[in-house]
Amino acid sequence: MNRRFFLGLAAGAAAAPYFARSLHAADPVVDNPKIAADRKAALDILKPSAKDLQRGLELHAASVVLDTYGFGPNASVDNAVLAKIMESGASEWEIADAREDMAMTRFVTDPAEQKEYESAWAAAGVTCIVRNAGEEGNNPLQLMKRLARWIHATDRLPKFPKAVKADQIVAAKKAGHHAIVLTTNGVPLVQQWLNTRDEVKYIRVFAEMGVRMMHVTYNRQNPLGSGCGEAVDGGLTDFGRFAVTELNRQGVLPDVSHSGLKTSYDTAKVSQKPMVASHSAVHAINPHIRCKTDEVIKAIADTNGLIGICCINGFLGQTNDINAFLNHIDYVVKKFGIDYVGIGTDVGYSSRLRPNDAKLPSRPPGRTRWEALWPPGSLGSGTKDPRAAASIAWTNWPMFTVGLVQRGYRDADIQKILGGNMLRVLKANES
Repeated sequence: MNRRFFLGLAAGAAAAPYFARSLHAADPVVDNPKIAADRKAALDILKPSAKDLQRGLELHAASVVLDTYGFGPNASVDNAVLAKIMESGASEWEIADAREDMAMTRFVTDPAEQKEYESAWAAAGVTCIVRNAGEEGNNPLQLMKRLARWIHATDRLPKFPKAVKADQIVAAKKAGHHAIVLTTNGVPLVQQWLNTRDEVKYIRVFAEMGVRMMHVTYNRQNPLGSGCGEAVDGGLTDFGRFAVTELNRQGVLPDVSHSGLKTSYDTAKVSQKPMVASHSAVHAINPHIRCKTDEVIKAIADTNGLIGICCINGFLGQTNDINAFLNHIDYVVKKFGIDYVGIGTDVGYSSRLRPNDAKLPSRPPGRTRWEALWPPGSLGSGTKDPRAAASIAWTNWPMFTVGLVQRGYRDADIQKILGGNMLRVLKANES
């Protein structure tokens, strides 16, 4: 990404006339009203000076930008194909699986979707995503299904390689590529309970396939500990302690983003390597089940790990917008230090392309999956201001950098937040 490109993105969002002169037809924001509208929402809230805007955009373009947990761009779903699957009498699982497969892989084979995919990455200026590549739960086969799709995608798109080492992410930046680090929303468990060593043997298998981070728990209780949605948090179990030790041994980051507070704290006390809450926020600002208390953040920082601030507006509280998001970053920096915070958006970008408008057969809504425990009210009420969620859209990463510039951060410190801290954590876990 070059200076002209990012100045063009700002111009597409109705920035100052100086930036408008940098606009050219090749800039993705020109051809993408959704990205342009989201960019304008952030600019309307931030109201940066021309100097801060230019400095922020140039710094963003020059930096290794690492989303500590996110989804990035997804492809659109071909409704005509999906309608045929539904009409064939497919089960709810088959329908959901087909929908997910198209969203995760159509940009590999469809030229128009591939162009949209590349355009969204370019607009965001993101070097690497630690990509959700495994469903919630602990069943190895369930986890492997989504993982296989992303190995498939990275194998076939040379400009979007899988990365397993920090240096590969830096190399991708130098080559003008975009890397993907794989993570799963659970630790794969055999669940035969013959012995503890046999039970965790798939951690190594998944690590050899490229997985670098795993959720200790999702929202519910599992054999390792308690999820953040459970009414009672019993903390990390004895087996959980063994599993965290094995994660450390295999060079896989323990992630407590969806874990209960005691389970999160216990994990930090057990881990012998830097670990993370990769997509969370600050409980002191917004006491939400997905946010971490000062005690937990301090314990994570003591491992030399980090907390990634998410872009789920209902979890942020306050104004639920880009300023609230930046307030969470400020809090961690001021209370715990610049080295212990990153950005884990927990959001993605949905392709605008629709191959057709085929009407889908009506079906009753499916049941909520067991793992998806969200107590009443815990998804957040958000805000009535439509600009709030738009201002922290995934493609607005350059605006995050502009906001940090506005708040007086030094360039070197901004680069730590954007990706340097997570690079350090990944490198410390390389086995």
